[in-house]
Amino acid sequence: MSVPIAVESARARRVVAGVSLLVLLLVALSLYALPGGSRSNEPGMLSTLNAWLNAAAATCLVCGFVFVRQGKLKAHKIAMLSAFGISAIFLVTYLIHHAQVGSVPFRGQGLWRVVYFSLLIPHIILAAAVVPLALLTIYRGLTDRVAAHKRLARFTLPIWLFVSVSGVLVYLMLYRLPITD
Repeated sequence: MSVPIAVESARARRVVAGVSLLVLLLVALSLYALPGGSRSNEPGMLSTLNAWLNAAAATCLVCGFVFVRQGKLKAHKIAMLSAFGISAIFLVTYLIHHAQVGSVPFRGQGLWRVVYFSLLIPHIILAAAVVPLALLTIYRGLTDRVAAHKRLARFTLPIWLFVSVSGVLVYLMLYRLPITD
């Protein structure tokens, strides 16, 4: 006997698609279309805040996972909604930061450059993918569609966790490694 695949309402699908496309458009505009001032490799307040927000979101995700494994569903819900809220704040500060500075180039060479882009490329791709995944996973959880929520969360959690942790690592490599031109 097969388990039916959860299908969201047309309205829910439109909202998730619309929010996801809007986020992607805003990120692309802030990185590439807005003028952006200095492209310094000196971290500003917002880039440092973004790294801390990513670390906080990752912490909430891990706590949420531990809580659900322990059967602490209320704590799980609070941790996961906290991760979502922190990630939303991250998005706002990320957009503001990149609207101000544009895309910051990586100045490392050799092996560091390979490592950086090997981390950055999947980070970017999965950051785009995690937006609709997180929205759908949270929607399913909040609408008490537990089986559908669990099925999707098995994919969403590791992707979201990778994006949060790799965001911190990208920040460290971009701004904190003692790499010269």
